[in-house]
Amino acid sequence: MARRSRNLVALDIGSRKTCVLIGAPESAAPAGPDPIGAGEANVRLLGSGVAESRGTRRGVIVNLEMTVASIRQAVQQAEAAAGATVESAMVGIAGMHLKSVNSRGGVSLGSRPRDITREDVRSAVDAARAISLPEDREVIHVLPQEFLLDAQNGIRDPIGMIGSRLEANVHIVTASAAATQNVVTAANRAGVLVADTVLEPLAAADACLSADEKELGVALIDIGGGTSELIVFEHGAVRHTGVIPVGGDHFSNDVAVGLRTPIPEAERIKCRYGCALFDILKEDQAIEITSVGDRPPRTVFQRALCDILGPRAQELITLIRDELRRGGYDRALGAGVVLTGGGARLHGMIEVAERILEKPVRLAIPRRLGNMPPDIEQPEYSAAVGLLLYAGRLERLEQQRHVGFGERLKKLMRGEGLS
Repeated sequence: MARRSRNLVALDIGSRKTCVLIGAPESAAPAGPDPIGAGEANVRLLGSGVAESRGTRRGVIVNLEMTVASIRQAVQQAEAAAGATVESAMVGIAGMHLKSVNSRGGVSLGSRPRDITREDVRSAVDAARAISLPEDREVIHVLPQEFLLDAQNGIRDPIGMIGSRLEANVHIVTASAAATQNVVTAANRAGVLVADTVLEPLAAADACLSADEKELGVALIDIGGGTSELIVFEHGAVRHTGVIPVGGDHFSNDVAVGLRTPIPEAERIKCRYGCALFDILKEDQAIEITSVGDRPPRTVFQRALCDILGPRAQELITLIRDELRRGGYDRALGAGVVLTGGGARLHGMIEVAERILEKPVRLAIPRRLGNMPPDIEQPEYSAAVGLLLYAGRLERLEQQRHVGFGERLKKLMRGEGLS
């Protein structure tokens, strides 16, 4: 019988695969000021499960029962591998329904300057998040960027400083309430409680980016099956997020139509022989492909495949460039651009991105879990690994709160009072 314990669980419901990772916290590390921030989270991977996603399209559930079946299959695989039971999970949110905005708000601290407390910081952030939203939308993240104290900007942690007015700049991410609730419902029907929902590119960034990159300015693009998610960091904070309506499935569909071959065969050809830039091919290799229906197999050359994949890659990167321009970051980003996700593995994608974005580009894989097997140390698992790291940080913060309360209780019992 599987042992029951409080393990860390990540659930990533993608357009192509549903992934469940089970981990356990290792020795505690100092926590950052927010659940996703700089620093390593010590998490050991216990087991994983992967199932084909059925019932989702472009990050949105379109068939609830099929999605539930995919989650159950992935959970069962992970439980068998880890020897543990999944009870609750950190669940990723992605898709075209996501929207974001930067906002500022502040609070007056009185007529005379005084020390800034944690409650003052919360009040300033709450004032900044008080934006008008349609009834069908909900806030999933309020990410502080910086604080202003009596018009002095660039403050990251104002607690303990002295002033009379505190303002906060924040990045607010909202989602369709219906789309988010469908994810929660699917997980619950599969027997998994949702501990929290997390923006997937935010999680992927935690698994792939260094603190230096976030400080200098970096854009991470998570190229998934149905969509590509973008997140921009500068001075250690999230400055911009966006969703591009093009993903790896569009490349596969183009190959299927262009070469008149079934989609599973198109996916195989893309992964094995695909290249987004003919200039970097060493040879024009012959490829035998399956035809549609009862037609006999045919032979095509790699150049024909490049002629199909190249324009789609250029379209995707151009859309990313346009999104960066809208956010005002097309000329910034001192640390360049980072690609991750399964779609980023296409040969030549980095070269296409460097030509169009005119910035250094690298491919990122997650590296920060103990006991991670090679099949998980791949770009397509960046979001899932990031979700597990997120869960690890929340667990550590919760433990620190309990320890802090215990120490205060001991002081009270000794007659020392609460400080």
